[in-house]
Amino acid sequence: MKSQLRIGIILLIVLAVFSVISFAVPFEHTAVFWISYGMGVFALLVLGFVLLSMFGKETTVRSKFYGFPIARIAWCYGAAQLILSLIFMIFSARIPFWIPVIVYVVLFAAAAIGLIGADAMRDEIIRQDAKLKADISCMTTLRSIVYPLANQCPDPGAKKALGQLADEFRYSDPVSSEALKPVENDLQDLVSELQNAVGSGDITQIIALCGKVSTVLTERNRLCKLNK
Repeated sequence: MKSQLRIGIILLIVLAVFSVISFAVPFEHTAVFWISYGMGVFALLVLGFVLLSMFGKETTVRSKFYGFPIARIAWCYGAAQLILSLIFMIFSARIPFWIPVIVYVVLFAAAAIGLIGADAMRDEIIRQDAKLKADISCMTTLRSIVYPLANQCPDPGAKKALGQLADEFRYSDPVSSEALKPVENDLQDLVSELQNAVGSGDITQIIALCGKVSTVLTERNRLCKLNK
């Protein structure tokens, strides 16, 4: 809510300054003047819409970060339009109205294309980011289970095997895919058995399961390389 309020106040200040300059300075109030003034107000409305969309209260911090390129385009468009509006107001009595109309339309079209392209890129980055986060969830979970097991086992031999297994997980590719689901399901089952064995203190079972998990993990990493 505070960010929206700040944006609104800033835009109102800019609008007020623009309006004061437009009507305090003795410009000729021709069609060029009114078109220029109207397009200046329109640019501020576009800027306000973009900024409130990108930095509203319901957007996340990451989404706001990805929205900065879009906001930059909107700011550039708003600034360029206001400057051009004032320039054309100065010469409002000397130029035909169609010249600023063409300039304003071209400027808005360029800004619109830039905004659409930047927004599409932002959506794709967010989608890929969410996909990557989902793809590494399996290995992240398995690592969180395997890493502390060595500290829970008093036997030196089993502790060593669990430590080596933790290192294998640490250096494994964390990204999953559809092709890896069967082997990762097997891996999850074995890690669950290993966790239970550590909990029960079955040293023989711990060492045996470490070997099995290592074998399946090696196969998983091999398939991971093949599917890239």
